[in-house]
Amino acid sequence: MLVTTPTRSMEEPMDANWIIAAFVVVDTVMERLEHRSDTRAHVPDCEIITIAVVSAKYFGSNHERAVQVMQGFGYLSGTLSVSRFNRRLHALAEWMLFLPTLLGELFSTGDVFVIDSLPVPVCRRVRARRCKKVRGREYCGYCAAKEKFFGWRLHLVCTPEGVPVRFAMLPAGFHDLTPVHELAFGLPRQARLLGDKGYISADDAASIEAETGVRLVASRRKNMKPHAWFIDDIELAEYRQTIETVNSQLEKMGIERLHTRTNTGFELKVHAALVALACTNLD
Repeated sequence: MLVTTPTRSMEEPMDANWIIAAFVVVDTVMERLEHRSDTRAHVPDCEIITIAVVSAKYFGSNHERAVQVMQGFGYLSGTLSVSRFNRRLHALAEWMLFLPTLLGELFSTGDVFVIDSLPVPVCRRVRARRCKKVRGREYCGYCAAKEKFFGWRLHLVCTPEGVPVRFAMLPAGFHDLTPVHELAFGLPRQARLLGDKGYISADDAASIEAETGVRLVASRRKNMKPHAWFIDDIELAEYRQTIETVNSQLEKMGIERLHTRTNTGFELKVHAALVALACTNLD
């Protein structure tokens, strides 16, 4: 990967050090998975995925703009057309979709994690009936901040520093508690998983702890008595900043305004945003 310092203005300034760090993360993971690029390719596979990650970070997942800028500033080892990039990225879909999961396994340490969800619409609610990507009432969701929306809900488990370690994409109409059992697997035993009032359920908390050793701790409502499965507002406020920061970072990346023609393309952009989030919040 060739890197030079940009010498002319752009829509959004790119940090060369961040791009190098993202490339190193991607390259290291692919080497660990024993992936080998086609030696005939002018641009190796790790750079293809890095372009997708940089696109999520700086260009609202606009792949065409990312390819043009990175190529123009000499960030790539060779020449690459936008159509060729898209074909290469879709060919690497299996690796791209697995990358956030592997990064999560590497950073699933510690004894405290934060869980939350955010909307990932596929189209405007008024166009739901004409949407071809997904169909069904289960994709109709509600968010206090965004009101009604149509599409997916991203359920995300992060470290207190905001590094995503576990995630699930479910139809927007599913309850926040639906994926928690699955997300808790892989976290260290005896860890605490902190959530807001949407995660209140004594039965689910008991079964999750019995199956995984992870204690789900939620913020209690005012009319509820204190319990071991509740977290007080003072302690939650300490971690609430993490949730708000992560949501803000993903919103800035445009995760709520993704434009794709296929479900695979949609997934690729979501996963690239998660890798960009991890590279941003790593120490």
